[in-house]
This record gives sequence, C-alpha cells and structure tokens, in this order.
Amino acid sequence: MKEFNKKIVLEDGEEYYGYGFGANIESICEIVFNTSMVGYQEIVSDPSYTYQMVVMTYPLIGNYGITDEDYETKQPTIGGMIVREYNDFPSNFRYTKTLSEYLEENNVPAISGIDTRKLTRSIREKGSRKVIITDINTTKEEALKKLNDYTIPKDAVEKVSCKKKWYSRTANANYNVVAIDCGMKLNIVRNLNKRGCNVTVVPYNTTAKDIIDLKPDGIFLSNGPGNPEDVTEVISLVKELRGKYPIFGICLGHQMISLAYGAKTYKLKFGHRGGNHPVLNLENDKIEITSQNHSYAVNEDSLKNTRLVATHKNILDNTIEGVECKEDKVFSVQYHPESAPGPQDSGYLFDKFISLLKK
Repeated sequence: MKEFNKKIVLEDGEEYYGYGFGANIESICEIVFNTSMVGYQEIVSDPSYTYQMVVMTYPLIGNYGITDEDYETKQPTIGGMIVREYNDFPSNFRYTKTLSEYLEENNVPAISGIDTRKLTRSIREKGSRKVIITDINTTKEEALKKLNDYTIPKDAVEKVSCKKKWYSRTANANYNVVAIDCGMKLNIVRNLNKRGCNVTVVPYNTTAKDIIDLKPDGIFLSNGPGNPEDVTEVISLVKELRGKYPIFGICLGHQMISLAYGAKTYKLKFGHRGGNHPVLNLENDKIEITSQNHSYAVNEDSLKNTRLVATHKNILDNTIEGVECKEDKVFSVQYHPESAPGPQDSGYLFDKFISLLKK
C-alpha cells in the first residue's frame, strides 16, 4: 500500500490522512462540502469558493479531465480540494489536461484517499470550520497552532472582482446590461448573451454615476464569495439605482439586494452546495431542482419590514431562495439558474429579466 504523504487537520483536532495531488503547498481555508455528482471543473473555477476548501461527496473525481470551454473563471481562487478517489487518466475526447495538472498550474493543493463520508458528516454535525492541508510530517500541535493563528480574510470580493470593465457582445443585440462583478461565473454572461444582451462587466466598487453613464437597460448583480455584509459598496449601489433600472441578482447578489432593502442575513451552519436542492416557487407552487453555492441566507422575519416579498423557498430547510420588489422591477434568487441542474427548471429567470428590459 502506498504511504500517505499529506493530511488535513481541522481546528477542533480532527485529522485525515491521504495522498497529495495538484500543487504541493500548505493551505488554510474554511472547509465546506459539495454534493454535485458532476461538474468538478466548474466548482474548482467558481470564484465563490475563494478561501474555501471543498470536500466532494461524489467518490470519483477527475475521470473526465479538464476542458478549455468549461471554465467559470480564467483564474481559479479556490483554496483546495478534498476527494475520496482521484483519477489521473481521464476518458473524454474533449479533455486537454488532467485535474491535477490544472490545480498545479494554478497553485491549488488537493488531497485524495480521504473518508469523505465521515468528513462530510462531521461538517454537517459540527459546521464549517478552519482546515489546513499540510505535509504528513507536520504534527497536530503545529497544525493547530497555525490554524489558531490564522484569520480568514474578509476581502474575498475585492480579490476576485475584475479590476477594470470588460465587454461581452453578441450579434443582433437588443439590450445593454451592466453586470456588477463580485466573482461572476462566465456562464451567467453566456446566458445573457444568448438572450440578446451586450454585457458590460464592471468592478464591484464602480460608482452609480459611472454605471448611469454606460446607459444600461438593466443591472445584473453577480454571485461571489464571502459575507454579503462586507460588500458595502454594492449594497449602497443598489439603494441608489433601485427603481431606475430593472435589477436581477443571483446568490451573493440576492443577499446584497435584500440587505439594501433593510433585510438581514445570517450564516448557515454548513451552507448549501450542490446541484440537487429542491426549491418551491411560491408564485406557481412548482418545484425547481437547483444548483447552489452559498454560506449565508436571508432572514425571513426581517423581510416583513421591507418592500420585498419572498418568491422562493428551500424545501430542505425552509430558507428564503428568492425575493422581489415588483414596484422597483428588482428580483433575485439564492440559487444558480445558469448552472441548470434541472436542466431547464430555472432558465425562465433570465427570460423574466429580459421581459423587464423590454418594458
């Protein structure tokens, strides 16, 4: 049996031994888990995983490699990956490199051979917490000291947002949309382009005046990492622009819209991450199968003192999954319609945004 060469240590002292792949570095992050059966490339390239190490509950990872067309961002910021079994010999005619090669190129560490069922159960029972991936020879005492001394940064959105505006145009466009980049997935841009929108992507701290000067037909607020309360620039932006333009928000965008209207958010014990969450549409009583990736949720009671109404609810834990202010033409969802696990359950949300642009 091959000897273990890496291990992870959690801040409460739990240890798991395994085999390193990807970058051979030490990393400290918040540990979370994802229940998706496919889509590891989209997960490792999703900016929302900044400062997080992801446990994949599906046991076999890497078997179809990495393809050039499927990235969600050009520069991944995920903190690390933990898997049960890693396959370094992909079977896929589209693949251009292995997962390990991709992680190594982008300085992301990973570990395989872990009992991911036990680890996931630990996260569910005790909640998300700090974790270090380190060499097998690092003592538990050394690892715990490093974890205790480390504070996870609060600049996640600043880290992943674009530094200057960029454009994604499409043929025969009918509308101009300004997208506020808080860590936006590229498939969101593709969905807007597909529906006839030229998209101007701007940094998270762009001023309302600069956005108005772009003469948009509508505003999009992206997903992203971290605590929504830390992104005060975007919350203030929503307060200034609501009622002037249709606004559509996804995930972190949903939380920031809710905060801008006076609602409250709170951190979930272990978050929602995966492509299999059932959500009830309160407007038509239909169930949507959704893809999710977030640590925070909107407090339902706090909506009572705002002009927002709840439009969607999570079937598993009754958390709020969507809100709307029809008067201001503002709406948002907590889940990711562009990920399409349904696969077409949530595509209507982009169409709804387009209908508001028409009006």
